[in-house]
Amino acid sequence: MADINGGIIGVDNPVSKQNEQITTFNSSGTLTTQPKTQAIQFVVVAGGGAGGGGIGGGGGAGGYRSSVPGENSGGGASAETTAPVSGNSPYPVVVGAGGTKGAAEATKGSPGNDSSVAGVTSAGGGVGGSSAVQNSNPPGAGDPGGSGGGGFLGGNQGSGTANQGFAGGLAGELSPLVTYGSGGGGGASETGQGYTPSTPPSGPYQHDGGDGIASSITGSSVTRGGGGGGGMYLTRPGNIQGQGGAGGGGNGNPQPGNPGPGSSGIAGSANTGGGGGGGSGNQGLGGNGGSGVVIVKEPVITSASGVWNLEAVYESVTAGTWV
Repeated sequence: MADINGGIIGVDNPVSKQNEQITTFNSSGTLTTQPKTQAIQFVVVAGGGAGGGGIGGGGGAGGYRSSVPGENSGGGASAETTAPVSGNSPYPVVVGAGGTKGAAEATKGSPGNDSSVAGVTSAGGGVGGSSAVQNSNPPGAGDPGGSGGGGFLGGNQGSGTANQGFAGGLAGELSPLVTYGSGGGGGASETGQGYTPSTPPSGPYQHDGGDGIASSITGSSVTRGGGGGGGMYLTRPGNIQGQGGAGGGGNGNPQPGNPGPGSSGIAGSANTGGGGGGGSGNQGLGGNGGSGVVIVKEPVITSASGVWNLEAVYESVTAGTWV
């Protein structure tokens, strides 16, 4: 005898539920989707660029893309739409390495590497400019990237990639303690600090990396995509440095007056896409960029076939999990 199921007579088919699944890739691998998954939320962060040597600009943060509702992508963009996928299918995941600092003061470092999943690609961060590298165009320029590298005197700051990150900052001449300071690397949420011709800096703390973006895709708020701080040349010993942007940016380091030894910038933090900090003169090197990260969230999905219990259908539709 058939059961009565909320007004429908027939076999009581149980409702099938696929649980939410969050997967974090700190290195490259393969995402295999669950059987019912049709689209994924994502946070894709590329590797950060290396900081410049000499009096070096901060490295730009790796490009930042997100589809998490209510959060932002880089460069001032809103969250993107989810990425379409097929259920029970493999998708290659690439997690970009951070850029590598130059082996010597006058050797240019490398940009960060791209990160990607399911057709979503974030661009690696740009290298910071350098007082010692003359093969840039113009000399001292920061490179473009997901977020751009900070520049040195006479060189442009690197531009950021639309909807992924911001430009780096320009260098400036400061006083009374700082003679030169290279621009901070761009971050996912703001431009790297630096000199602006229309508004000269009023103090020595104008060369920080741009801040990153916080995401709670994993359930906990984590900030990623900070630009590296710019390196400085000081007229006398001191402890002033361009600070790395929130979200893994490495600090720039000062040179405490000529002929004092230079110092190297601090590396960006791993799996944040943070830019490396800029070094200072007299053999100071830039810091390495931080590696990126790819985070994927597969939503709860509830479904059934044939004849089903209407109470269960109502609950699933109300919760927004019915497909």
